[in-house]
Amino acid sequence: MDGPVEGPVDGPVDGVGRNPSHAYDPAMHTVAVLALHGVIPFDLSAPIDAFGWARLPDGREAYRVRVCSPYPAGEVSAGAFTVRAPYGLEALAEADTIILPGVENPPDPLPAGVTEALRDAAANGTRIASICVGAFLFAATGLLDGLRATTHWIAARDLTERYPKVTVDPNVLYVDNGQFLTSAGAAAALDMCLHMIRKDHGSAVAAQAARMSVMPLEREGGQAQFIVHDLPPAPAGATLEPVLRWLEEHCDRDLTLDDIAAHAGMSTRTLNRRFREQAGTTPLQWLHRARVRRAQYLLETTAYPVERIAARTGFGSPTAFRERFRRVVGTSPQGYRRAFRSGTVEGAAQGSVQGTAPGSVQGAARVSVQGAGAGPDARGGAGS
Repeated sequence: MDGPVEGPVDGPVDGVGRNPSHAYDPAMHTVAVLALHGVIPFDLSAPIDAFGWARLPDGREAYRVRVCSPYPAGEVSAGAFTVRAPYGLEALAEADTIILPGVENPPDPLPAGVTEALRDAAANGTRIASICVGAFLFAATGLLDGLRATTHWIAARDLTERYPKVTVDPNVLYVDNGQFLTSAGAAAALDMCLHMIRKDHGSAVAAQAARMSVMPLEREGGQAQFIVHDLPPAPAGATLEPVLRWLEEHCDRDLTLDDIAAHAGMSTRTLNRRFREQAGTTPLQWLHRARVRRAQYLLETTAYPVERIAARTGFGSPTAFRERFRRVVGTSPQGYRRAFRSGTVEGAAQGSVQGTAPGSVQGAARVSVQGAGAGPDARGGAGS
């Protein structure tokens, strides 16, 4: 992306320090990172490091990175500490790329002048990208209306509800709409930054930046493999509660709809209706999800081969297991094991993993999630 032509390059410019004069080459790509109060430290530092590490083949810096804020003194709260941004909103007008890191409690409306500055930059063709729940800041400008976007999976529902004109995909690591990009949480920021570096300067420059980030240039799987897929609950005291417990305990068996109905003491038609009413799904879909949860636990905590896990989770065949697992989790069983293997010695693992994932933005600000990705426009669908 061609940036605006800037002034002379002899010596330091705009009080940014005593860097080598080549750092101010007029053709250098300028990245502005906008810090608002409550900025998530990782989201702020990830683009600074990723773009700061990028070097052109002749050794020159590929980007100049500027941290800016809308506050007069430039001081920005960042959780346990405070940072001072050397630049104001005027830096956004001079940038080729603007990065919006996540903040703990995304404000709406945005601080004075921010929406106007971002919309003006967009009108001038500036590339804008958000990290994690920075998508809430991005969406507040209206620039994402009608577009596909992502955010930290734990905040995806909040983003959908607050900004219904944005199509939210919680399963991918990042979405590239061309001028506008959004990434999922935590390490997915690095995936998106490396993707932008590759688009700007090619794979060799991006690969070197990836090595400096101790990251693969592309990673297997998408955000879907990190989502906690809770089993659809039934209200306490509901008539299905004993049936759900029985299904979870016996998900390794080759159960049919008739088997489940017989255990529940009702017709298949009544069983289907009760599941729809109380669990929000069908009996067999609930059973498949319970099996996948059991398989995730076994992949994380044992060295069992895929064939054995398929048998212990009731899938019937390794092929059926792989297909269902990829459909639900977004990656292969082996890919999931590589990402989540805890190192536990082989042993008999019973039961399923329990857990909840509150869909709050504040919760997303405190969750560190690793990502993995592949694909041209929305990285991190299904891994290979």
